[in-house]
Amino acid sequence: MVSRVIPVNPFDLVLFGATGDLAQRKILPGLYHRFEVGQMPEDACIIGSARSDMDSDAFREQIRASMAEFAPEFKKDVLDRFLSRVSYVPVDASGDAGWSDLAKALRPDVVRAFYLSVGPSLFSGIAHRLNEHGLATPDSRIVVEKPFGHDLASAKALNEGLRACFEEHQIYRIDHYLGKETVQNLMALRFANSLFEPLWNSTHIDHVQITVAETVSVEGRGAYYDQSGAMRDMIQNHLVQLLCLTAMEPPSKFAPNAVRDEKVKVIEALEPVEQKDIARGQYRAEHGQGGYVDHVGNPGSRTESFIALKVHLGNWRWAGVPFYLRTGKRLRARESEIAVFFRDPPHTIFPNVGPLHGNVLVIRLQPDEGITLRTTIKDPGPGGFRLSDVALDMSFADALGVEASAPDAYERLIMDVIRGDQTLFMRGDEAEAAWAWVDPIIQGWEDRGDRPARYDQGSSGPEEALMLMHRDGRRWRQIGG
Repeated sequence: MVSRVIPVNPFDLVLFGATGDLAQRKILPGLYHRFEVGQMPEDACIIGSARSDMDSDAFREQIRASMAEFAPEFKKDVLDRFLSRVSYVPVDASGDAGWSDLAKALRPDVVRAFYLSVGPSLFSGIAHRLNEHGLATPDSRIVVEKPFGHDLASAKALNEGLRACFEEHQIYRIDHYLGKETVQNLMALRFANSLFEPLWNSTHIDHVQITVAETVSVEGRGAYYDQSGAMRDMIQNHLVQLLCLTAMEPPSKFAPNAVRDEKVKVIEALEPVEQKDIARGQYRAEHGQGGYVDHVGNPGSRTESFIALKVHLGNWRWAGVPFYLRTGKRLRARESEIAVFFRDPPHTIFPNVGPLHGNVLVIRLQPDEGITLRTTIKDPGPGGFRLSDVALDMSFADALGVEASAPDAYERLIMDVIRGDQTLFMRGDEAEAAWAWVDPIIQGWEDRGDRPARYDQGSSGPEEALMLMHRDGRRWRQIGG
């Protein structure tokens, strides 16, 4: 099967922070790939912008070097054509220099998208100057990266700054997890199949586990991470978004605001989390490898590199069903998944076969994107009746073919910006609702002066996270299993 590519209309994309790591590693290679497959029109224009004083030729050479490192499979003739659509305009994001030159580089008759691959402290200032210098048109879109605020107060301030210059329908708060093909397939799995949706409730589901495990450390970004931690960096946005898509009610239609209305309802239904339902950790130094406190340069740090939570939703569909969330650095394997554990049959007719393990639906986000359903069958052969667990396993690469391998999340999301489709982007009230739930949890452990537990690098996290499940008679799925 070959995925269908739907071209977008001509556009001008201004990439602020164009010389930064994210732009060079993800955004520009992603734009090249969309150009290569024919989704980006030949007359699209990409305008890089940053403080660095360079010309367009120098910027193009920088992109060539980045492509060689991050997308070495590029085709030289296609890259040459792509780079012919790329230019560079130096702009002072916090001053007035360069804005008139940027205005001259934009065309009046195409969609304008302004991608802010910069720190949140620059969001409002850039939005204000785009408006002040007449660059923002009624059909313009502005894209902002995470972190969208540090707490509820800062998120509200960012929203106010952006809304002073742009309408809500022009603002795209990007979370690359929502661009993953498997995440979107979660909605298709639920709402396009009559098999699952009737079972998607507390009557049939025992609990849900959402895991985002990483093998990398925080080294190289310790200054940022120590002010953030796993709760702000991962739970507040990525894992809450996965929770929303798992738990949301069916929207009235597949339209941006209809989908996002249901996601907000999930966040607003999140109940306060008790202290006993939180496990925090820091990876320790071992075998000559520095620990978390070494990588952030703060021996007294109380910031978590791992967190696990047991959360509940106060609504009819999910009453009594716990959602277990966990994420951390320097764990056993790089793995992201949503695992839905169905209840055991109310009565077993098979004597002497041991406990049944129940059905588990696993949506794998990375690596090897796909869906697995664990079922129970009879062992083949005579001599008694024995049951075994087997998996009905669907890998996207195997089922749909190599040609249909999913594009990087940024590729999908940037093209959605050009199309004006906000379905996979956070709305302002959604971001604020998530912070309103997260802030009291963080304030609680800060008031108590809690210190994260230490855990071994290459493990599944601290013992406290295991106990969080064991108290309930449950077990985490094995990371890297």
